Amino acid sequence: MSGLVLRVWIRLAASMTLEGDMKTRYATASATLLLIVALVAPAPAAAQATATASRWESAMQAFDADAASRPKGAIVLTGSSSFTRWRTMEADLAPLTVIPRGFGGSTMADVLEHIDRLVKPYSPRAVVIYEGDNDTNDGIAPMTIASQLKQIIAKIHAALPDTRVYLLSVKPSLARVKVWKEAQETTELFKQIAASDSRLYFIDVATPFLKADGTVMDDVFIADGLHLNDKGNSIWAPAIKAALMRIEAQYESASVH
Repeated sequence: MSGLVLRVWIRLAASMTLEGDMKTRYATASATLLLIVALVAPAPAAAQATATASRWESAMQAFDADAASRPKGAIVLTGSSSFTRWRTMEADLAPLTVIPRGFGGSTMADVLEHIDRLVKPYSPRAVVIYEGDNDTNDGIAPMTIASQLKQIIAKIHAALPDTRVYLLSVKPSLARVKVWKEAQETTELFKQIAASDSRLYFIDVATPFLKADGTVMDDVFIADGLHLNDKGNSIWAPAIKAALMRIEAQYESASVH
């Protein structure tokens, strides 16, 4: 019981008329208290939604504040920490004009929740999405992740029908070997989604990190075994750039303004 509600209950109980027995007065005060709690306490679902929204609010506000300085018609890259920690993204992907919109620790559900703020202000000609890494590690089913991705794509195309969307595979890592099977299943669903629409493209960032025997390279990560080191980024960046350049280079000068 919160301090505020407790104080209200005490005052109610004290203010009850002395007529009648204690049991009656207590029951009346308690009933009134329950009504107050029902009125002032947020519903569990609403409280949870507020907590979820506030988790990324500071990141979204930072993006909002930066939006005016960014060009229209560029390429937005959004997703989890593999994008957030890619500090040289803009230089690595030049001459393509890109807008970094990664927020570390995010999942596909987070991108879905904030997709309007992540994409609409920039009217991008293309959006690149990297999610599924944290999702599979959190035990989210591949089908659920794929369903959320479909909703993201639908939202993008509802506002920007011609925008191309690039879907990155889930990369392997030493830290998440235990969920590599689920990550591969998720990637396969991404491939299927990409094949369903001519505006969608799949980028394989997993194979470049696998050794000949199918195991993940052990010298491309920092100490946490998850995030890429300089060598890892020297593999990751060219793989993404090559895939984007095949389509996006022809639109660069005409689209960005």
